[in-house]
Amino acid sequence: MTDTNPPIPWPLRLETDRLILRPFQPKDFEAWCTGLAGRLPQQYPYDEGPISLESYDEAWFTALCQRHQEQARQDYAYIFGIFCKGTQRHLGHADLSTIQRAEKQWANLGYGLHNQYWRQGFAQEAVRVVLRVGFQQLGYHRIEAAINLDNYPSMALATKVGLQRECVRRGRAASG
Repeated sequence: MTDTNPPIPWPLRLETDRLILRPFQPKDFEAWCTGLAGRLPQQYPYDEGPISLESYDEAWFTALCQRHQEQARQDYAYIFGIFCKGTQRHLGHADLSTIQRAEKQWANLGYGLHNQYWRQGFAQEAVRVVLRVGFQQLGYHRIEAAINLDNYPSMALATKVGLQRECVRRGRAASG
């Protein structure tokens, strides 16, 4: 972050009618595991499907939370866990990663929802609030989402929340 930017108000807690978005905390480990463990079989190529939790424990998750906090403190990335307001279930995550501050104030939007919660409007609801906060509170002037051309569900979501397709950046991601 440059000296001309105001301090970022972190941690942010965002709420919608059905969701709470906030930084992960060590106490979220059980909900995080439950969300991952409940995943359905892979639905399409960009869906991971079920994920093994063998290599994850509370110490690993606590360190992850600390890394996320440090990334926000350095204005590198703002990572939000997405939780159901009524049940406190972990549904997924959304993040804004700074590409460039200085004169551009530019970020990349990322999002992912456990596949058992798809097609219920949660991703759209979460992304809308993250975009609003990105522009209004985090001071970004431009937010983009890098989406593979054959990731049709993600492209549809981006369109629904008002993002516009601008270009194909060749070589942005490794293929295969």
